[in-house]
Amino acid sequence: MSACTFFGHRDCPSGIRGKLQAEIDRLICNHGVETFYVGTQGSFDRMAYAALVEFRQRYRYIKVYRVLAYMPKLSDIAQDRSVLDDTILPEGIENAHPRYAIVIRNKWMIDRSDYVIAYVTHTFGGAYQAVERAKKKGKIIFAVDR
Repeated sequence: MSACTFFGHRDCPSGIRGKLQAEIDRLICNHGVETFYVGTQGSFDRMAYAALVEFRQRYRYIKVYRVLAYMPKLSDIAQDRSVLDDTILPEGIENAHPRYAIVIRNKWMIDRSDYVIAYVTHTFGGAYQAVERAKKKGKIIFAVDR
């Protein structure tokens, strides 16, 4: 059973949605990916999660997890219990300094994945750094762009 994670810039155009969906479908059908990890920090993550929820209707066996970098606030949980749906909080991250929590979360996702779907358009920022780390770890990267 293979796993995939996603890294992309906080802001991304909605026009990449079709390419993102095509890559997800290809990984499920051609590479046997059954587990997906996605962050919660920006529009790319939201787009990936929404696409995965749709794919889960067609491929009921896939597992989709939103991986948190921070403990959810009680007020957020009280307002919307779905904050807890399909979520994982990497062990020990609650002790991490908030400045490093996303980096630690991203390392956790890389370590558990075979594939990465990425939307990276410049050579700075957390998404770029995560993809570079994934390359060094020998993960297979699929880029989605405009």
